[in-house]
Amino acid sequence: MSEHETQPDEAGFEQEYDYVPGGKRRKGRGLKGCVAVLVALAVLVGGFYFGLTKGVSWVADQFQGPEDYPGPGTGSVQFSVNEGDTIAQMGRNLKEDGVTKSVQAFIDAANGEPDSSGIQVGAYELKKQMSASQALDVLIDPGNLIGYPTVTIREGLRLTEIVSTLAENTDFPARAWNRALGQPGKIGLPDYADGNAEGYLFPATYEIKPGMTPVQILKMMTTRWQQAADAADLEGRAAALGKTPAELMIIASLIQAEGRGDDMPKISRVIYNRLDGPGDKGGTNGTLGIDASIAYGLGLSPGSTELTPDQLAEDTPYNTRINAGLPPTPIEAPGDEAIAAAANPAEGNWYYYVTVDLATGETKFYDDYAGFLVGRDEYKTYCETSDRC
Repeated sequence: MSEHETQPDEAGFEQEYDYVPGGKRRKGRGLKGCVAVLVALAVLVGGFYFGLTKGVSWVADQFQGPEDYPGPGTGSVQFSVNEGDTIAQMGRNLKEDGVTKSVQAFIDAANGEPDSSGIQVGAYELKKQMSASQALDVLIDPGNLIGYPTVTIREGLRLTEIVSTLAENTDFPARAWNRALGQPGKIGLPDYADGNAEGYLFPATYEIKPGMTPVQILKMMTTRWQQAADAADLEGRAAALGKTPAELMIIASLIQAEGRGDDMPKISRVIYNRLDGPGDKGGTNGTLGIDASIAYGLGLSPGSTELTPDQLAEDTPYNTRINAGLPPTPIEAPGDEAIAAAANPAEGNWYYYVTVDLATGETKFYDDYAGFLVGRDEYKTYCETSDRC
């Protein structure tokens, strides 16, 4: 028999066998076996190729860095850097606004730029799809800051004047500001203000950013007031002086109306002496005699014009010639110096003062009424040659 024999199978087909001398015949693989081997080999080779190419791609990804736009970008985006923003937060905000493609690209760019630590709070004009380095270049240059419209509230303005100033310099009418003032908790008034913002909207210059509401703007003003109050330790000093914080704010508003600069702590002492001094309190019987308060109670515009005898005699809660003690509320917005003076009156025995020159603000202080009369005569002489009286 040859090395290959055929033998019919049960179905009548011949199958090929290999002849093994001294042993049994072995069934051949045939065509189907060869095909299976080839398929397995192809799968093995293909899998190796796929794994190899994916591995190369992964390695390449690790070395090519985070995704980034090529720049320079298109269109315009107003981007804000907020107080307390870290580089990572800026990166997140930039990606969210469509400026940069990834957060990591911006972080990497900032890590390689020493000036990135000096990025200033504010608004900048950027573009959509900028490269991270180009966006960083804009942000590190303070010359690129966008200026917002500002509103300046002067020291000594009354609440009605502040509302008028805000209405004139913003897109919100006076009624919108008055509605906001009717929400004392939301605008940040302290409980002891009793819902009245008079004296608590701090005089300063404020940036009005797009989208800000009257409530948010007023909240910004009371926050600035709180900073001044904290700097003067308003509550602690009130307790030490035997007053409430609300009373100190009333005193601060009176000081703001009556004096300036170095005279403010002295005027503060006169007020305290008249309120708390011994006996007849220097002949004043506890009355303050501050005409600015009388004018406020009468609804008269503030100014240097002297009040008439009839006006001085009109009995209102703010008439400090008739009524002893403090008026019921502040009469205007005090600034830093006035609040500090209310909290820290100068040492002295003064009960009277007279501003003898309205142009320069020169004010003289006296221990008794006789000295006051001398100062009053000097003031009258001044008014004979001045149109400011």
